[in-house]
Amino acid sequence: MQQIKAYLDQIATISQSDWDFFTSKLQRRVIPKKSVFLKLNEIENHISFIESGVVRLYIPKENSEKEITFGFSFKDQFISAYDSFLTRQPSAYELEALTETTLLSITYNDLQDVYKTTEIGNLIGRLAAERLFLIKSKREQHLLNLTAEERYLKLFKERPELIRIIPLKYISSYIGVTAQALSRIRRRL
Repeated sequence: MQQIKAYLDQIATISQSDWDFFTSKLQRRVIPKKSVFLKLNEIENHISFIESGVVRLYIPKENSEKEITFGFSFKDQFISAYDSFLTRQPSAYELEALTETTLLSITYNDLQDVYKTTEIGNLIGRLAAERLFLIKSKREQHLLNLTAEERYLKLFKERPELIRIIPLKYISSYIGVTAQALSRIRRRL
């Protein structure tokens, strides 16, 4: 709980009563490594804060080699299939824990209570929405403006630990190239 408190304290002052109410609604979930915790066509019912671990957002395909990885989330970040969460419609993608991952999660209904009851509620909703929008926007801009090699270099400049944690097949999908093309890029560097 201290991690999410420290994260939120950087942005706003939270009254003790708001904090107590908010934390009473949080549920700690430990997701085993390589577990999909939101499947395709399920309705997302949580916004979660990652206490530890790495989560992959991806579109599954019948042939797993063709899956499309479009995002990663890490410790001290929010994670959700936010479009499904907001619309209460089935998700078009899945969330997978790449490492054992510990989440602090709040359900849709509990978040609505937090919105109604506290001043902090809207802040939490806004922060989660902003974080998820930035992931999407950055990826789109990189795909439109950078070469595959530039996307690869930028990814590892921003997150050097990825090379140890995330399989190369997910990284190649994320930067929009085949595994073979990624191998060629890595050999050139």
